[in-house]
Amino acid sequence: MDDEKRTQLKHKFEQARQKERIDAKIAQATDERGVVIMISGEGKGKTTSAFGMVMRSLGYDHKVGIVQFIKGKQLSGEELFIKKNYPELPFYQMGTGFTWDTQDRSSDIVAAEKTWGFAEKLLKDESIRLVILDELTYMLGYKYLDENMVLEAIHNRPPEQSVVITGRGGGTGIRELADTVAEVNSAKHAYERGIKAREGVDF
Repeated sequence: MDDEKRTQLKHKFEQARQKERIDAKIAQATDERGVVIMISGEGKGKTTSAFGMVMRSLGYDHKVGIVQFIKGKQLSGEELFIKKNYPELPFYQMGTGFTWDTQDRSSDIVAAEKTWGFAEKLLKDESIRLVILDELTYMLGYKYLDENMVLEAIHNRPPEQSVVITGRGGGTGIRELADTVAEVNSAKHAYERGIKAREGVDF
């Protein structure tokens, strides 16, 4: 038997074993319900990942609700796309920008509580299959919202509803509640090299 045939046989054997392991794990996953996903970390792409799941859900004609804490002053491509193509989709933004823009804790708390009121309605709506709570962890980290109140609302959501939470820090309780936790790490960023944020790529 020549080397190429041996390599092919070895590859086929290894892939067959890999398929067995994957199929076994798939067969074990029998609990069908909505999940809580936390996307955290210092790297770029947390919100982008969440909106990828929005596109995926809309592809199946699922109802989606989006709430953005922190962001809201600068238009984003995601916002433009959704408002143009899915004007009926519930999309609420706190609209104050970043906390270092406002520099006013009291007004930020009022805005956070108002925004959470909208999020809470989505978390009670059985018709909505996916809720995005973008940058929610900041609200807990800064103690703008009561953590127990937030965790209870997420825990008591409709069984078929999935929730995606993004942001850095402030997410200890959410991390424990979540079914899936992903960390986005940063190896390097164009911003650090003086490259301006680019339309369609960064926002």
